[in-house]
Amino acid sequence: MIMNLRQPNFFGIKQRRDFCLGVGLGLLFSVGFVIPVFAGQASLYFSPASGTFFVGSTFDVSIFVNTGGEAINAVEINLKFDPKKLQIASPTGGKSFIEIWVAQPTYSNTKGTISFVGGVPSPGINTSAGLVSTITFRAIAPGETSIVFLETSKVLLNDSKGTNVLTSKGRGVYSLFIPPPEGPEIFSSTHPDQNKWYKNNNPTFSWEKEKGVTDFSYSFDQDPSGFPDNLSEGDHTTVSYSDVSDGLWYFHVKARKNNVWGGVSHYLVRIDRTPPARFRPTIIPSSRTAARRPIVSFMTTDALSGLDHFQLRYIDITSKKNEEEAGFFTEVVSPYELPELRTGKYLIVIRAYDRAGNWREETKKIEIFPSGVSFSVKGVRWRGIIFPWWLFFIILLIILILLSLYLLKKNRDFKEREKKKIDAIEEKLKAYRAEAEREIEQTDNINI
Repeated sequence: MIMNLRQPNFFGIKQRRDFCLGVGLGLLFSVGFVIPVFAGQASLYFSPASGTFFVGSTFDVSIFVNTGGEAINAVEINLKFDPKKLQIASPTGGKSFIEIWVAQPTYSNTKGTISFVGGVPSPGINTSAGLVSTITFRAIAPGETSIVFLETSKVLLNDSKGTNVLTSKGRGVYSLFIPPPEGPEIFSSTHPDQNKWYKNNNPTFSWEKEKGVTDFSYSFDQDPSGFPDNLSEGDHTTVSYSDVSDGLWYFHVKARKNNVWGGVSHYLVRIDRTPPARFRPTIIPSSRTAARRPIVSFMTTDALSGLDHFQLRYIDITSKKNEEEAGFFTEVVSPYELPELRTGKYLIVIRAYDRAGNWREETKKIEIFPSGVSFSVKGVRWRGIIFPWWLFFIILLIILILLSLYLLKKNRDFKEREKKKIDAIEEKLKAYRAEAEREIEQTDNINI
């Protein structure tokens, strides 16, 4: 993130970066880079934006900026790519209008990210096709893949405010294919589709033998452009491997004819024996509920082949008889609303499948109880909780005692209030009587 020079993390550099570099860049640019104000006119795009490449080869993708008719003085580029299909061979190369790289390119072929920050001195640059940088990618697996700009990418205007004028971001979409065989044609009875994942980790490879071929040399590794040595493995046309670890593996073979080694053919196998990650299903509103159609929520991930689908079934475990009558698995998506259930206990079983057919099973128990109070031989049932009869009577007795005490207190309070009212009335009557007696006495005195 590009920040003000007065802040320790300007241009997205961590505090460990040399602050003097930032001060020097600030003096050079003659304009402060502050927290950007979003206005928006510029665009970022890739060249080429699409293409077809062979696995094992490298190709260059250039990043261009269109400043939208305005002068800009800094860019921050953050890209995301699929590390299962692409790797960065070289983070930067070729020409660029960037004069000072504020943050050297940092990339991860594990996470599939690359970031860099650069700028030019004031008055900046106004261009419709400014080359920011060129990245060299290596294709490592077949399929369609894309490279995208993250939302944190920025193009800053040369306006002393660091206004972010980036409004549109392009996208690169590329098709990656297994290169055509240059040597013997390879096929596999155990892993017939090179685009599919398998949990079988004992691959078998076979290849054709042309007339006049006397020897073969082959190798098996995780290098898409691997090359067998010139030592003969014999003239057989089948080989098997066992206990191969998870990942992308390549079989390479070449033939010798007339004492000359020919081209190399490659064959990809995808092996995944690891099930999806563990997960914990949740029940909405809760695992003990009066709701007849609770909702089950679940989610997980898979590191290699990727998540394919979920299956769910529910088993009535209220009694052993019901438990034996378990239902079939049904493919579902999260969140999933269960069908209307009767009162009882159920075991929810969820299986997460990856694209190689491995699955992870997790379970969750739920209990459906009556919405009101019910009675049974064991006692009183309320909201799924059974109160034994002896406990019920004790609770009832305590309630009656408390109620009696409350009523006695209420009656006593009532009597006290009534007594106070009567006393007040009597006091008023005494006052009226005394007043009447004084008036009578005054009248008698007048008559005399």
